[in-house]
Order: sequence, then structure tokens, then C-alpha cells
Amino acid sequence: MRMVPNINLCRPCMAAFSFSPVSSAPVDRIYREHHGWLHQWLRRRLGAAHEAEDLAHDVFVRLIASGQAASVREPRAFLTTLAQGMVANLWRRRAIENAYLQALAAQPQELAPSPEQRALILQALCEVDALLARIPAKARRAFLLAQLDGCSQAENAAELGVSDRMVRKYLAQAMLVCALAKAAVSAQ
Repeated sequence: MRMVPNINLCRPCMAAFSFSPVSSAPVDRIYREHHGWLHQWLRRRLGAAHEAEDLAHDVFVRLIASGQAASVREPRAFLTTLAQGMVANLWRRRAIENAYLQALAAQPQELAPSPEQRALILQALCEVDALLARIPAKARRAFLLAQLDGCSQAENAAELGVSDRMVRKYLAQAMLVCALAKAAVSAQ
């Protein structure tokens, strides 16, 4: 038995490490038998060997962190599920980064943030995106209409084709997710 990190992967840049005993045999077996296949699967989807290798590594880190390696009956299905989510996150992050860089290009050069500020802003944007992704689709749309477009509840209801009461329910759902996320950050 060896000690492996239990990683909080929800916030990769602020990962909290705590150590717990975990048998490495199931992870070792899954890695030996499926790493090559996973790398090729990722390479076909991403087109770049280095990105595929990075994501394959991250998939196995998440497998270790899940503590489920010993109970995985279909390793390829399990690894595929993890990898699909990570590929989607990568593409979402790229889309956010591209949108941010386009907005940045429209700014006067003297207002451009430093590389460090850009990295921090991009990280914050990705965290906001991850938070918004946890809100149900209709509640997210209502929240964004209210917060970004400044729509009233009546305008929001008309846009979504629902009642004012339903808009209030959607906004309450979104605010609950935001409040829980704020409480989680405050607790750290």
C-alpha cells in the first residue's frame, strides 16, 4: 500500500492535497493495459500528440483521485467517460480564451493587461464558465438575460416563453448555485 494524493480537481490551480492509503495495483493494471489505447483515442480527437499525452495523464490523475480504480469493471468505458468530459472542458476553455483574446484585440494597446493579468482573467473566466455550466439550461438563460442583458422579469419571461413565476424560480435556482459556490470558496 502506498500513499497517493487525493486531489480536488474542481479547482486545478488551487488543488488541495490530502493523502490517503490507496492500493496502486488496480491503477497500475489499468494504466499498463489501456494507456496506449487512451492516448491514441485522444490523439484522434485532438490532433496533437502532446495534448493527447497531457490529457491522458490528467485522466489517470482523475482516476486515482476518484478512488474507484479497484471497482472499475469496464476500464475503457470509464476512461472514455473521463476523457470526453476533459476534452469538452479543453474545447470550452479554448473558446473562452479565443473570445477573450478577440475582445482584448479590440482594446487600445495601452489598456492591455500584462501576461500575468491575462492568465488570471482567463482563469477567472473559466471558473465562471464552470459555475454557469452547473446551472440548469433554462435557469442559466434566465440568469444571463437578467444579469448581462438587464432584462426585467417580464422581458425575461417573454424571451423564454414562460411565466413571470417560472422566471423567478429559474433565477432562484441560479442564485442558489452562485451562493453555494461563493460559500465553498469562502470556506477554503
